[in-house]
Amino acid sequence: MRDMEEDPQGNGEILMQLVQMKMPFGKYKDWVLCNLPVSYLEWFQRKGFPKGKLGVLLQTMYEIKLNGLEGLLAPLKKMK
Repeated sequence: MRDMEEDPQGNGEILMQLVQMKMPFGKYKDWVLCNLPVSYLEWFQRKGFPKGKLGVLLQTMYEIKLNGLEGLLAPLKKMK
């Protein structure tokens, strides 16, 4: 994952995408990424996150849930 301090505006965009983008495949297809269960994110952690933007978003969501930071997304959910 890229350094969070490199592009602070990009980080806000990533967080917005977590509350807007839907999972494009799998068991939780069409679920908004921020609503994915932690067990599913843990599975990706073990098996490997997808390449590209989706992988970055899923890994970010995993870290947010792992560290109990879901409250950061609450104001963004209201904005969408």
